[in-house]
Amino acid sequence: MFSFVAIGRSNWRPLGAGLPCQSKHKNHNRRAKAERHVRKEGWNHTGYRSSSMANNPHTTPNSGAPNDTDFKTTEHSKSENLEKYRRDATGHDLRTNHGARIADNHNSLKAAERGPTLLEDFIFREKLNHFDNERIPERIVHARGAAAHGYFQPYDNAAQYSKAGLFQDPGKKTPVFVRFSTVQGARGSNDTVRDVRGFATKFYTDEGNWDLVGNDMPVFFIQDAIKFPDFVHAVKPEPHNEIPQGQSAHDTFWDFVSLMPESTHMVLWTMSDRAFPRHYRNMEGFGVHTFRLIDRQGKARFVKFHWKPLAGTCSLIWDEAQKLWGRDPDFNRRMMWEDIENGDFLEYEFGIQVVEEEDEHRFDFDLLDPTKLIPEELVPVTPIGKMVLNRNPDNYFAETEQVAFNPAHIVPGIDFSNDPLLQGRLFSYLDTQMLRLGGPNFNELPINQPVCPFHNNQRDSMHRQTIDKGQASYEPNSIDGGWPSETPAAAENGGFESHYERIDAHKVRARSPSFGDHYSQATLFWNSQTEVEKEHIIAAYTFELSKVQRPWIRERVIKEILPNIDLELARRVGENHGIEAPTEKPAPAEELGRSSQLESPALSLMARLPGNIQFRKVAILAADGVDADQVEAIRKKLAAEGAEGKVIAPSMAPVKAANGKSITPDAMLNGMPSVAVDAVVVPGGSDSVDALAQSGLGRYYVQEAYKHLKAIAAVGEGKLLLDAADVPTGEEGVLTGATVDDVFTPLCEAMGQHRVWARDPKANDIPA
Repeated sequence: MFSFVAIGRSNWRPLGAGLPCQSKHKNHNRRAKAERHVRKEGWNHTGYRSSSMANNPHTTPNSGAPNDTDFKTTEHSKSENLEKYRRDATGHDLRTNHGARIADNHNSLKAAERGPTLLEDFIFREKLNHFDNERIPERIVHARGAAAHGYFQPYDNAAQYSKAGLFQDPGKKTPVFVRFSTVQGARGSNDTVRDVRGFATKFYTDEGNWDLVGNDMPVFFIQDAIKFPDFVHAVKPEPHNEIPQGQSAHDTFWDFVSLMPESTHMVLWTMSDRAFPRHYRNMEGFGVHTFRLIDRQGKARFVKFHWKPLAGTCSLIWDEAQKLWGRDPDFNRRMMWEDIENGDFLEYEFGIQVVEEEDEHRFDFDLLDPTKLIPEELVPVTPIGKMVLNRNPDNYFAETEQVAFNPAHIVPGIDFSNDPLLQGRLFSYLDTQMLRLGGPNFNELPINQPVCPFHNNQRDSMHRQTIDKGQASYEPNSIDGGWPSETPAAAENGGFESHYERIDAHKVRARSPSFGDHYSQATLFWNSQTEVEKEHIIAAYTFELSKVQRPWIRERVIKEILPNIDLELARRVGENHGIEAPTEKPAPAEELGRSSQLESPALSLMARLPGNIQFRKVAILAADGVDADQVEAIRKKLAAEGAEGKVIAPSMAPVKAANGKSITPDAMLNGMPSVAVDAVVVPGGSDSVDALAQSGLGRYYVQEAYKHLKAIAAVGEGKLLLDAADVPTGEEGVLTGATVDDVFTPLCEAMGQHRVWARDPKANDIPA
């Protein structure tokens, strides 16, 4: 158990970490011992033994010791050489890089507890600056990404909320570039790991670029940006062995989040099926923070930004996602690329939750708290536009890799709130992009350039591409006629003007008490899940904690975090680890918080199931002797519904149908496994079905599809394959019939629900 002390007015931090304290002199003693060994053996400060030093006390060597004839190495010489660079933080105070002790590492310096972050906060800026420069050459987070070009088109109602040019004309299409990404892994990690997904959109507006840099989850792990380096250090692969890659199932992540109750809500989202979307077209996007929109009269409103996929929301199943790691690690990016190439574009509706400024404090949570969402039952999402992604990049490096997003890139009509996490991001992104892309001219890379002119007095530095004419690189000037010149904010197409806001406050390093509720919305999210989704969350916590090596971290999660979400959740996960969970919630009342809602159905993935089979991929299993007419009928019916039938065969050799026709396969049984499709159809043809039934790959294909809750249909003799694979027929989602017409309509109905959810309790009984 741990003791906590208040930080500022409402924060908590641990005083102990469960380990016996080690002597602060241990590292000093180790160094001293090494130094005595070096002197005894006659080694100099470079780590090489010098005969000049040893034999001639009047001579100082001026050449590298490797040239000395008596130079020798020992088994431990390099370790001894590195000793003076090693350091251990045990027993030491937390300090800045220039040695100043840090009193509060949990809160940035603000103008009042709910005010904006101040530029003078040298502790915060040093910490973020170092963090921003920790990864070369790839992104620190969101390193693995895939992107597409497209356009945004506003609806008629958009202009009433903001004077931003992209919202004014319903007939105008603003070009966009959208990058989806995983957060934790490196560029070479997998697409389908359990992780948050980035959803970053660059709008190339006539007034400049607007970057909406969000995620597929509406909240985040921390409340103040000063904790961002700590969180990312914890979730990244552990520094001693760079393991695990692209996953959160390890000690440092769970150690951090179990000591930071504010992370509980976001961790719960990450343990849900939201953590591995089936397709980017089925993934919601969120701006996460509270922003402001400013209308033409200068009135400001608080808003939350949403992307709602028109194809509905659905995700992979955990076992399915794991198998895709090895079978198709590029699954999500491949699906998006191929769909766009085939003309099956990705579509999203852009919506906002609008809160009038006078209603800022009417909720039982703080609008500025990035670990909180606004339930849609309290403030509905108002659609104000549509986005279509319809073109793939021409070059991955030049576009997807070099694109630089920054939440500080906004245009007139859009402004920030004092969300302390957002305030820190406004510092951090520019710093990061300058290192990653080689200096301050990254905005001149083609993918980052705005479509409007951009003239200013910035000159020179690395990779400058603009050839600036004129002698004056300052303002005001008379040499170049005073150009470029400012544009008054009140003018037509006026310049950017920050929203007028009165701030009369003390400088404090603290957090508002209104940020102290850490659990109420986690409970709201849990209560809003279906029983199937709850079972998946329990399985996720069980699996993740099984990878944690230190028992006290597992116990802390089960005894001190999970009960505050839900006692039954804690009990079930505790049983799976042999740990008895408490029967009452252990957190203090202020951390448990309160919510005016017990549940919010909109928070369940089931709330926006596709309802149709558009864009779905269906495997049609075929071998020599297949009924070609049935194959053709299945393909045509699927295409009429907007889906695609893929002929999957034992090899890529043409399939010889029973009527003598030749059918070219789209893939092999082990080349496009069942995890890569949404449903399976087995057409008739005795020889074809017999060949598939005798094939281990053929039987495994339908077994695995059954395990992953996918709809399966067999026509005529096709049922014999299901019998051979011990797939039970006659139950929901396993369809048999004499003709294609007999099975097609119920197949579409089952696929419209994404999975056969009634089968979920039986999934683990299948050995596939």
